[in-house]
Amino acid sequence: MEPMTEAVLRGADPDELSRIPVPEDFVAAHLRAEDADAFIGMDSASKDVRKSVRVGRVPMPELAPDEVLVAVMASSINYNTVWSAMFEPISTFDALKRLGRGGGWDARHDQPYHVLGSDASGVIVRTGSGVRRWKVGDRVSVSPVVADTEDPRTHNDSLLSDMWAWGYETNFGGLAHYSVVRSAQLMPKPAHLSWEEAACIPLCGGTSYRMLIGEHGARMKQGDIVLIWGATGGLGSFAVQMVKNGGGVPIGVVSSERKAEIARKLGCDVVINRQEIGIGTQPEPGPATVKLAKRLGRAIRQEVGEDPHIVFDYIGKATFGMSVIVVRRGGAVVTCGSSSGFEHNYDNRYLWMNLKRIIGSHGMNLSEATETMRLSKLGKLSPVLSAVYPLAEAGEATRLVQTNAHTGKVGVLCMAPEEGLGVTDPQLRARLGEQKLNPLRSV
Repeated sequence: MEPMTEAVLRGADPDELSRIPVPEDFVAAHLRAEDADAFIGMDSASKDVRKSVRVGRVPMPELAPDEVLVAVMASSINYNTVWSAMFEPISTFDALKRLGRGGGWDARHDQPYHVLGSDASGVIVRTGSGVRRWKVGDRVSVSPVVADTEDPRTHNDSLLSDMWAWGYETNFGGLAHYSVVRSAQLMPKPAHLSWEEAACIPLCGGTSYRMLIGEHGARMKQGDIVLIWGATGGLGSFAVQMVKNGGGVPIGVVSSERKAEIARKLGCDVVINRQEIGIGTQPEPGPATVKLAKRLGRAIRQEVGEDPHIVFDYIGKATFGMSVIVVRRGGAVVTCGSSSGFEHNYDNRYLWMNLKRIIGSHGMNLSEATETMRLSKLGKLSPVLSAVYPLAEAGEATRLVQTNAHTGKVGVLCMAPEEGLGVTDPQLRARLGEQKLNPLRSV
């Protein structure tokens, strides 16, 4: 075992961590540029990401003044890792080249390998010369948004600036033993959570917060009826909790009775199994979409007597046309991601004639990410972890998400040798209880 790894795992103090040299290379789940053409001509379903996600050693990068080096204890799988590993809609090596053309420290990102992962929790083992608020030994969770802090727009909302998704549009992401992180991405790790639980919250939790609660999203209020497509997925599982916490009425759409049971457990007041009302794969645009949307609307009104105020849609191509129809007059469809496809078809008459809104949302700013972690610290938000894989099986974990065979969040142990480590507030954990913290582990 490397000296730094051994020191981190036994909880060495900051002085000792500062004295131990960092390794020259490290283990990471990564892509190789030479594989970028491997799936050309194949449809998305045939692109098995286990063939492109490699786990092996990569060189240790140098730190910029505003960065820290995190010994990553755990990470998680997000759909952007699936996109990266399928090299679609474009190869993320193209994004690394664009970033690298900026020169300076950004040039480091343009490599023949791409370290994946947009979530992490771990221990800071090095800080850049310009870092003021963080120090070696701090336990952190990582927000995935890398913003240009010199862009004036950042100081209004960092999502309006030139920003990048860490581990997707940048290199040196979280599915690794070490990761390079800007100090403006850091948040304190919730003390009552294990490493893998803390790593499951930032991207999906923060994205859901911005979509539903933050001033840039749908701004849900008490009593709002919120239709949540994919209510047991990573984003959907957080959305259900946030709607319920905020006094709204969460209506979950799922694809099986097993997922319906999970959605109820998360807090859905109403669960609609789309298979039972004939919504299978993506309907054809036009009359077929209208027919299914009206069928869905009748099912919702039968349960709650009203149309939804908000539709939470990260599925995209397969659902968006129905979302625009089913949301009430004056309501809002808030959208991100589009895991089923980016090109949406919808009948604009239902939008303009009924004064509806479409709100585009992408990631979260650091304030929104921090508020999300605060909800977790208060015991208001479960990490919705459902499965945990070792880093050596990162390809298998990514494949699980690619095929939609998962629920909630899929965690990955990086430097942590086993689950359950990293808890420093066992009293709060005991008070909340394992069932509250891990509702998906027992179903």
